[in-house]
Amino acid sequence: MTTAYDSVYDLFLIEIKDWKIDALYTASPTNFAIYLKGFLVLCIPEFDVFSDQSLARTDSTSLFTETLTDKNMQILAKMMVIKWMKKEIQDVRQMNLHITGKDFRTYSEAQNLKGKESYLIFMKEELSQALSNYAWYGYDFTDWQAGTFETGA
Repeated sequence: MTTAYDSVYDLFLIEIKDWKIDALYTASPTNFAIYLKGFLVLCIPEFDVFSDQSLARTDSTSLFTETLTDKNMQILAKMMVIKWMKKEIQDVRQMNLHITGKDFRTYSEAQNLKGKESYLIFMKEELSQALSNYAWYGYDFTDWQAGTFETGA
């Protein structure tokens, strides 16, 4: 069995709300898939170090060669959110917010950027905790409980 990239994309899209991505899907599902694949491809090498499954993939069919666990898909989606958020922070157009009106006002550019950076830091901390939990899950602490702290023979 295999896992389609779409399964990870779905989890990613649950985490964010971006009208540009929604519009891209409406205009061209093919370009939408290409756009999200860019985020996913950036995340795979970073997670491959921790993953207990192979993250080998076949890009031509947009499939992983194994059926990924829900946990692995969730971590990849979290990583995609971080990559997406970094892109949003680095968007030069956001540095030039000048929209004001009687019914609509934006915070200053500095406040918007600071809020986004704070959120990015929060997301990185959440991912770090998820990766720590992932790495230690199922680890046998029997030797540690017995007072044997050495590794190897």
